[in-house]
Amino acid sequence: MTTNFIKLTEPTSSILEVLNRWDNDPTLIPFTRPSQNQAELDRRENMSLEDLTRRLEDHHMYLIYHNDQLIGEMNYVVNPPYLFKKESGTAWIGITIGEAIGRGQGIGYAAIQYIEEQIKKQGLHRVELGVFEFNHQAQKLYQKLGYKEIGRIEKFTYWQGQMWTDIRMEKNV
Repeated sequence: MTTNFIKLTEPTSSILEVLNRWDNDPTLIPFTRPSQNQAELDRRENMSLEDLTRRLEDHHMYLIYHNDQLIGEMNYVVNPPYLFKKESGTAWIGITIGEAIGRGQGIGYAAIQYIEEQIKKQGLHRVELGVFEFNHQAQKLYQKLGYKEIGRIEKFTYWQGQMWTDIRMEKNV
């Protein structure tokens, strides 16, 4: 059982197909993108190869492989406008374990540690993230890794007929 993390530098149509499948998976959407209503939650879009190539201009993306199967992706962007604390030199991270077989295996824990190391190598020392209040599993993971809550944005995302808070967390690496 091996887990590998590979930086995405040359997107391919097969990788794009998997990312689009995860981005449009109704079981993942509530956890990966904010929505203001049911219509946004139900929206499906496919990214093109050009879109993904453009995304790589400011996002550092890493593919997560477990036993040679692509099971997830993680990324970070430096100093995005949506930081809760506007501190220069901050990396905002995101992670998706897109394949169910990769969840609950400790892969997310290892992946976050890996991306923190990549962030440190770039000379950055602060990481920030957002996690929806209903995502208790992710909250536990981030707390276990040393992330602390720094604020909340009320009524941030819609799911199961109601609006939910986005919990913002940070860690110095």
